[in-house]
Amino acid sequence: MDALAVSGNGPLRGQTFASGSKNAALPLLASALLAKGTCHFENVPQLADIRTMLKLLRHIGLEASMEQNSCTLHNPGMANPEAPYELVKTMRASVLVLGPLLAKYGKAKVSLPGGCAIGARPIDLHLKALSAMGADISLSGGYVEASAQRLRGADFRFDTISVTGTENIVMAASLAKGITRIRNAAQEPEVTELVVALKKMGAKIEWEKPNELVVEGVEELTPCRHAVCADRIEAGTLLVAAAITGGDVLVQNAQAAHLGAVIDKLKEAGCEISEAQENGGGLRLVAPPRPRPLQLQTQEYPGFPTDMQAQFMALLSMADGDSEISENIFENRYMHVAELCRMGAHIHVSGTHALIHGVPQLSGAPVMATDLRASASLVLAALRAEGTTTISRVYHLDRGYERLEEKLALLGAKVERIRG
Repeated sequence: MDALAVSGNGPLRGQTFASGSKNAALPLLASALLAKGTCHFENVPQLADIRTMLKLLRHIGLEASMEQNSCTLHNPGMANPEAPYELVKTMRASVLVLGPLLAKYGKAKVSLPGGCAIGARPIDLHLKALSAMGADISLSGGYVEASAQRLRGADFRFDTISVTGTENIVMAASLAKGITRIRNAAQEPEVTELVVALKKMGAKIEWEKPNELVVEGVEELTPCRHAVCADRIEAGTLLVAAAITGGDVLVQNAQAAHLGAVIDKLKEAGCEISEAQENGGGLRLVAPPRPRPLQLQTQEYPGFPTDMQAQFMALLSMADGDSEISENIFENRYMHVAELCRMGAHIHVSGTHALIHGVPQLSGAPVMATDLRASASLVLAALRAEGTTTISRVYHLDRGYERLEEKLALLGAKVERIRG
């Protein structure tokens, strides 16, 4: 397995860029199941999860090719409506094929996703919504089996906000008979991105309220061409890399509209952030030598994202004072704490709360990544640590960041990939 060797090398300076959003690209790729013909998607990141989704779509019957960051998906109009365990077990987002398969082909057999290192993410909300739309659903041998002659519109409210649940149901509703109203819908930019692409395909979808989607089903959809938005979490991670090193960095493609809560907290920590007009736009961050302490709690969008919690914990470990974090989205999302403490951080966890006592300096150490965002937090901490930090199990990092070490190297970071 690959590892990263990161050596603290002073403030990061210069320009780098954020790739296309993985979490936006995955449902977009699944949406190609809804339309016969060829869809083209640009700015698709080359990541392990993207490759897994393409493998799954090929298994179902689509012709899929990827050249650099351009993806072409041809749907011949016939499908093997099954998502086997061998593919679903490696990526929970595979469940996003359930709604499109059921809506387009009237049946689907999708393996239940396995466990998740950062906590349970059950799909019962997806199944309740599809059942309300007339689907016959059974669970057998670890698989969801669903069928419907044609889904029908329904008025459904999610008990708790679910991003993939909202995406699955809005895709299914696009071809259902009648009107579907999705209440308590997720508002993440990735959901909006999917809605924009579906409307290009001929879907009739409107946001009636900030958290309420209304979908009028149509008889068929047609293929589209769409460019994936920049990854807001990768952009946020790169901004924190500048902040933790006391640097001055421009992150091209970063969109302020998608990063409101993150920008607010970075400013509160003492950073100056401005929208750049040159070099294609983006966000520029100028950081103080040490950040101010913060209090933050993770919330559904537009609140502070849980996917930025670990990165901010690394930043606050260097703050000039005591900080508090409350994790309200996932259980088990403090697994990076023990590894940060190996590097000299002072962090105490009690339930969903973490108290971080800022220290003036971290020290390089061998550490191990436990999940995607935890691995990013260790890279960030290593950028500010004295000496060299070796981070193992960076396959977690590769699931969500496209060539992160190269983007950091553009800013002067000393990051080397050790092939294993």
